Amino acid sequence: MSLDHSITISEDDFMRLHMLRGHAQLAAELEKAMVVRPDCIPSDVVTMNSRVRFEDKSSGEIRDVTIVFPSDANGSAGKVSVLSTVGMALLGVAVGRSIFWPFPDGTTRELLVLKLIYQSAAE
Repeated sequence: MSLDHSITISEDDFMRLHMLRGHAQLAAELEKAMVVRPDCIPSDVVTMNSRVRFEDKSSGEIRDVTIVFPSDANGSAGKVSVLSTVGMALLGVAVGRSIFWPFPDGTTRELLVLKLIYQSAAE
């Protein structure tokens, strides 16, 4: 399945994520990413360590998660790995944007970014 969206990430995130390039799907996303200086990241784009509210349009479920590196993942604290399905889907996406993403169960779900609660790049 083709994922027809491109992501925007900072040079800093790109360099750190590049170390995880052994993960094929992440490598593919990084290859088509628009990489910008950290001070040029739009304030409405999900970056690493951002806390984001999104809706899974197929189930109606609304969740708040923080996108983190695998070593910092903690599901009970709402910290999802960038290598997880949801983490990879949301990284680099702007508020108000809906994306379609394949899930491990074989379905494709529409995820809508509702709000950026916290963006680490803004600091």
